[in-house]
Amino acid sequence: MGKRNDLFEVADRQQGYFTAKQAQGCGISRANFHRYLTSGEWVKELRGIYRLTQYPVSDRPELVLWTLWSRDKNQKPQGVWSHETALDIHELSDIMPAKMHMTVPLRFRKQVAIPKNLKLHFVPLCKTDIEIRQGYQVTTPLRTLLDIIESGTVSQDQVGQAIREGLRRGILSLQEVNETAILFRYKRECKI
Repeated sequence: MGKRNDLFEVADRQQGYFTAKQAQGCGISRANFHRYLTSGEWVKELRGIYRLTQYPVSDRPELVLWTLWSRDKNQKPQGVWSHETALDIHELSDIMPAKMHMTVPLRFRKQVAIPKNLKLHFVPLCKTDIEIRQGYQVTTPLRTLLDIIESGTVSQDQVGQAIREGLRRGILSLQEVNETAILFRYKRECKI
């Protein structure tokens, strides 16, 4: 029963999801995967990514699923939810993005095609720009605001709504918002 408990602990940190490598790291042989799948204990979500069927489904399971998809050769997830998707996660706007936005390192590469539902942004992020959630990472509200302003893909009304909501809820400070406005005005005037 120890292997199952170990796997549950891993999956619990990732909203019920786990990778094949994580299962093997818990001592479960690859040869036994088929047994867990046919018994209904596991369900295969993507290549090399599984979910415990008895684990309660969260309201945003795709955030963990695509985070695990973004893992590198060392099995470390590379993607951080950003831009419009981060606005939605932080509940700063009522925007409904057509694609899920994920920021990845400049050297990010996958052997498979990028799914059509993802929009990847190849930008280095500082640790201070990232919040850690259960099974995924998201850019901070301030970094999210900077990203959407810089990308220019979100209307001014939506940007304003995000700022007002962030200030109202106390996840953005007036000083941060003012500094951001000054930075972007300087970049625009100096054409940086």
